[in-house]
Amino acid sequence: MIVEMKTGAGKEAVDTVVERARSLGFDVQLNLGTDKTVVAILGGNTGQLSTDVFAVLPEVESVTRIMKPYKLASREFRERDSIVSIDGVEVGGKRVVVMAGPCAVESEEQLMEAAKAVKKAGASILRGGAFKPRTSPFSFQGLEEAGLELLAKAREKLGLPVVTEVVDPHEVDLVAGSADILQVGSRNMQNYALLTEVGKSHRPTVLKRGFSCTITEWLTAADYVLAEGNDKVILCERGIRTFEDSTRFSLDISAIPVLKRSSHLPVIVDPSHAAGHYALVPAIARAAIAAGADGLLIEVHPNPEEALVDGLQSLTPTHFTSLMDELRVVASSVGRYI
Repeated sequence: MIVEMKTGAGKEAVDTVVERARSLGFDVQLNLGTDKTVVAILGGNTGQLSTDVFAVLPEVESVTRIMKPYKLASREFRERDSIVSIDGVEVGGKRVVVMAGPCAVESEEQLMEAAKAVKKAGASILRGGAFKPRTSPFSFQGLEEAGLELLAKAREKLGLPVVTEVVDPHEVDLVAGSADILQVGSRNMQNYALLTEVGKSHRPTVLKRGFSCTITEWLTAADYVLAEGNDKVILCERGIRTFEDSTRFSLDISAIPVLKRSSHLPVIVDPSHAAGHYALVPAIARAAIAAGADGLLIEVHPNPEEALVDGLQSLTPTHFTSLMDELRVVASSVGRYI
């Protein structure tokens, strides 16, 4: 249930709504706008609660039931687009933010070479996996803590914010110590213990869509992070599993406008995992920006043929530089920039 306060409603009126909700056993989340406050009433069975309980309170403008499973991620809770700021880089505004780097951190030399290349080409955030959850237990699992140290060193030397994946609820603080953005991977989208801990960290979070999950399930997962008071959530479409096998996954390009209509959260796209092949990445990246994506997550490796993880879908620095030039044209055509 959403309680929208009148424009300019005072703190006392808002507190009255909050106290009434809590006295009835419900949780509360506040959306404090520049001139209007929205109060989300959460938990329990709000469906049997009369809207009049809140509508009669002072300075309440309207009370609306949210019938969707997700609440805090919905447009009803926050009408305006959310913007997530990471060390001065804003995701969700006019700028299309490009996060790029190797799928996995393999060595200091490899990471630094990739980081320098993507920064020179115009990427504003460095990506790199220290912990790599893999389908096979015998595949390279990442450098783990040593990888985090290398990411921190790259950030210090080049001034690029870092995004990396966290896979264990008990390691959220560890990863947050080296990363500016926590990434929750596709396989962990419904790991609710992890989502809760990530929410408690209050660190900007990239939440990838599970490859067999609906948009509704995805946004409901986002609510787990938002419910802990962490409103810095970025959704990442990375392709879903369908009957088609000519690509690694099927990028759901329609998810971008659907999310823009249903949610206030910024949306980025990972064309690398959707494509599975470097030759397909540029076209998918261009399409994502044209469809309204707020950013891209792209894999770049100095020597893809030597990569320990996902070399086939990684761009070389030269190819990435060319792609960035193409993306600037597309972004400009839809009133945005890189």
